Amino acid sequence: MVEEGEGRAGSYIDGFVIPVPDAKKDAYRSMAAGAWPLFKEFGALRLVEAWSDDVSDGKTTDFRRAVKATDDEQVVFSFIEWPDKETRDAGQKKMMEQDFDGEMPFDGERMMMSGFRPIVEL
Repeated sequence: MVEEGEGRAGSYIDGFVIPVPDAKKDAYRSMAAGAWPLFKEFGALRLVEAWSDDVSDGKTTDFRRAVKATDDEQVVFSFIEWPDKETRDAGQKKMMEQDFDGEMPFDGERMMMSGFRPIVEL
């Protein structure tokens, strides 16, 4: 177990929840795979993109409602592991400076993204 703020050598996690149209699954996968070399170059250690499989409707809230997913969309749960917050901040800044061609395969206004400091790693 790690102490708060320590993580694996001070690791830092960016977490995402994204509604993606069923018809754009392959485009999303391609976009994510194409972005990985840049994230890696900028210091990321790991990228995980997970397509919804067992996402149930909650009584108060749930992943689908959180991003206002429609019937023809699935929820993607994604995270990027960084060695520390400083590397993440610099890497994210560099990513925002990149010019990307093409259309995003999801509605970015409904994407949830936040940074997290690990408090338990087993």
